[in-house]
Amino acid sequence: MANLRIEKVFGAINIGSFRISAMIAGLTADGEMIVLGSGHRAADGIRRGYVTDMDAASHAIRDAIERAERAADTQVSSVWIGCANAGLMSEIREVDIETGGRRIDQDDVEYLLAEARDRIVPQVGEPRVVLHAQPAHYILDGAQGVSNPRGLHAQRLAVAVHVMEAEAGPLRNLMEAVQNAHLEVEGVVGAAVASGHACLSDEEKELGVAVVDFGAEVTHVSVHVGGMLVGVSVLPYGSNDVTDAIASAFGIRRMQAERLKCVYGSAIASPTDHREMIPLGAEGKHGGEEVQRAELISVINGQLGRWTEDVAKALKGMGFVIGRGGSGRQIVLTGGGAELAGLADYVQQAFAKPVRTGRPPQMTGLPEAHARPGFAALTGLVLYAAADPVDIRTHGSAWQSTSRFGRMNLPARVMRAIREYF
Repeated sequence: MANLRIEKVFGAINIGSFRISAMIAGLTADGEMIVLGSGHRAADGIRRGYVTDMDAASHAIRDAIERAERAADTQVSSVWIGCANAGLMSEIREVDIETGGRRIDQDDVEYLLAEARDRIVPQVGEPRVVLHAQPAHYILDGAQGVSNPRGLHAQRLAVAVHVMEAEAGPLRNLMEAVQNAHLEVEGVVGAAVASGHACLSDEEKELGVAVVDFGAEVTHVSVHVGGMLVGVSVLPYGSNDVTDAIASAFGIRRMQAERLKCVYGSAIASPTDHREMIPLGAEGKHGGEEVQRAELISVINGQLGRWTEDVAKALKGMGFVIGRGGSGRQIVLTGGGAELAGLADYVQQAFAKPVRTGRPPQMTGLPEAHARPGFAALTGLVLYAAADPVDIRTHGSAWQSTSRFGRMNLPARVMRAIREYF
């Protein structure tokens, strides 16, 4: 790895409610992404994706990036950050222009994207801000799914843009926590976007797939159809709620409940669970008290039943029909909660859909400890940054509409002149 030439370095911080993780990766001249260093620590000052203590959050962010810098033996001044909540919502919006039936060229596409930017991106000071505004596909006279309209003829040209918005206040708090850690914010990426970037193939996105990112205090449910992200829903429920239910049921501390869940817990019951006794205390010390493993699994299943109901409602709201013969093809589970034993089988039984566990892709230098579902969003951040997808917020700012007037009909020319000058 020492002989590889690094062309560009990317820093990323995923700000979760359970842990804050950081990664520094380099892009080689051959286009390979190499992990130079990574690190994580417990999250402080974060509650269900929102910053609740600015000083504590900034300290945790600084600590996480310093661990990654020591492992990489390099420093970064700017990072991409993952946004887990902040009132995230997304939808597909269409913007169209008239082309008069002539052949579409590059200038038409440039103008359309600039028009989409002006119509979609809210003004400064609005209560919501746009995180992503990415063109998914083009539409020619009602024909959808066109990836490249150049060279084709149409009366009207439209673009379907996936727009993800966040509440301005919580997002500003998140960015300020990073800036207080002496880092510049290169960009903010929705956690669901990052997870999908890390876990999904292009074919899965084309066929139709749902990603369920089961985090500590937040679950992200996203749906991809026809190669595009069509919706994201954020549920204020995560694997920590399962831990709290265990602690309450057995009268133990959260730390002990988390250990029980990770070591003995499962989403699927077995015939031997009633005969297996497990200690409640750490290393078997809690007054010598033991319980049947079946009782622990019963508590876990009770919480997972509520969770799957909420996930099912979110999927239905985005048009992903569960059950046999539904519109969705597959469900991918990721996030730290996806590491619970038997969860994929549990979800597959509940939704009657093929389910797999999504992990970060194999990358040179990625530690085994960070090649788990809980770090998929972190890996997705650096992959997203390297891919540099088109975003209409920064696209076409230098485009001059006057270069197109000579080839347009009179009504279109008048309307564009009115928009531009008035």
